[in-house]
Amino acid sequence: MDPELPSQYQAERWYSAPNLWVKLRRTASVLGKKTVLTTLTLYHCLMDPDTPVWARGVIVGALGYLILPADLVPDLIPGAGYGDDWAALVGALGTVAAYVKDVHKVKAAAQTEKLLGRTGR
Repeated sequence: MDPELPSQYQAERWYSAPNLWVKLRRTASVLGKKTVLTTLTLYHCLMDPDTPVWARGVIVGALGYLILPADLVPDLIPGAGYGDDWAALVGALGTVAAYVKDVHKVKAAAQTEKLLGRTGR
């Protein structure tokens, strides 16, 4: 936590790994396979010490937006609720793609299968 920043601007307020896992366990089947896979790929990239700080900031922003209950399009709207979350995740993935390693993708795929089952959605 950065003591120089007011609390509303600190990443820990919006993103935490435990909150991400709670969100994924609750909503994985609604989010769908592509969104869960993208989320977990970003998560593993975030956890990699080789990922630059600026890229981690981009990832934390996207994952935080997914977790945030109040966003641009409310998540409860059927068919559209997670569209803005998907856009944030894809935008972040495109921005940090140079730092996404095969191992991040493999770990994400394995965890996606665990969350959604082998068939996915």
